[in-house]
Amino acid sequence: MKFIGGALCLDFVNTVGARVSTRRAKRRRDYADTVLRDKIGGFSDLLTWAQESGALSREEARRLANLSERRPPEAAEVMKRAVVLRESLYRIFKCEFEGWTPEPGDVATLEKEIASLRTNERLRPSANEWTWTFPPSSLESVLWIVARSAAELLTSPELTKLKQCPGDECGWLFLDNSQNRRRQWCDMKICGNRAKVKRFRERKTLHSAQ
Repeated sequence: MKFIGGALCLDFVNTVGARVSTRRAKRRRDYADTVLRDKIGGFSDLLTWAQESGALSREEARRLANLSERRPPEAAEVMKRAVVLRESLYRIFKCEFEGWTPEPGDVATLEKEIASLRTNERLRPSANEWTWTFPPSSLESVLWIVARSAAELLTSPELTKLKQCPGDECGWLFLDNSQNRRRQWCDMKICGNRAKVKRFRERKTLHSAQ
């Protein structure tokens, strides 16, 4: 798992090895949304991501793992919702990046998870501050955390920093927080270096042909 998005919801969208295009002539938009190497194939993977991202503590993740073993059908349903939410968020953010109007179905998916979030979250005093909390025994809590992050980003000025990595077999989303806003790659050490190597080989091939 890598966390380069700059926002929890973007890191959730990036739980794939890559997103590529399978554009057909009849498609109105090319979302480049074909997933390669899905990293959350099951509920345990979802919990691993949530813990590594900081969305859940180790204890919270362990508690939900135990609960999922006692309620496998419910865990499977939450997992299905997680994938639907992830792909809807990807298309919503892709629309923002491209200047398109989001599809109503994708917006409805996010709104449904936000409605569930609002129904279940509670405001509680904690030490020197007040915090929003969820029921500790809900398998849906990961979805609520992601939905809250997405709502916060979509209504924040930070959204103007949204970019998509153009690397071959990448397509990850991230917020460009660089000083001059000229960040191009999700990770210079990975996609950036690959692009450099590709350009070098192309120049070498061209030079040899001459």
